[in-house]
Amino acid sequence: MAGSSPTWPDEVYRVLKDAGIQQVAIVPDAGHSRLIRAFEADNDIQVVSLTTEEEGVAMLAGAWLGGQKGVLLIQSSGVGNCINMLSLPQTCRMPLLMIVTMRGEWGEFNPWQVPMGQGTQPALEAMGVIVRRADEPDGIARAVSGGAHLAFNTWRPVAVLIGQNALGAKNFKEMTQK
Repeated sequence: MAGSSPTWPDEVYRVLKDAGIQQVAIVPDAGHSRLIRAFEADNDIQVVSLTTEEEGVAMLAGAWLGGQKGVLLIQSSGVGNCINMLSLPQTCRMPLLMIVTMRGEWGEFNPWQVPMGQGTQPALEAMGVIVRRADEPDGIARAVSGGAHLAFNTWRPVAVLIGQNALGAKNFKEMTQK
């Protein structure tokens, strides 16, 4: 991303490349858009758009069994779709790295996002996922690096939650003009 100063997505891209990520499962999300574009531009990375978030858990289990590392990029509203599938990495002792952009927190405009936003961390923890948060842009890459090491070295599911404060609040006017 020449010509501009690095942002947290640029730093996270580098961290994940250094961690050996070869597959990226996504449900398109504005919070992850720059990171997704970086992976799509990388011919060494396979990016798969999912129809629902839990498909990513199964896809990355298959990647691991095939000798590759992957990451699941989702929004907090999609975590609820993954709950049942999270038994797979837990029971089979497989790593799973998720990076979750949060909604329903600081500055949220959409009341529908609040319940799952507030329930994301407790739901993940109830399923045995190790959860780490990054609430400031400067700490996101470090949290992802630590999460990747933890997931792939201990064969455990790990979620790094990127707080809405770090992402910036969306507003209704911006959403309707896109």
